[in-house]
Amino acid sequence: MTITPQTNGDSLLTGPVVDQAALHGLLERVRDLGLPLVSVVEVDSGPANGSDVNTGEKT
Repeated sequence: MTITPQTNGDSLLTGPVVDQAALHGLLERVRDLGLPLVSVVEVDSGPANGSDVNTGEKT
């Protein structure tokens, strides 16, 4: 994970989250630290390891 300070005083936390369980763990840590969560945005960066990913399209 990478934390990048923003000019408005916020911090941007970015990095890969492998699955929904990992996302919940990350959100719990943010909560436990007492940090306000402004938003969560999914960014499709494609396959992390170059392998095929199921996109939901029928072949």
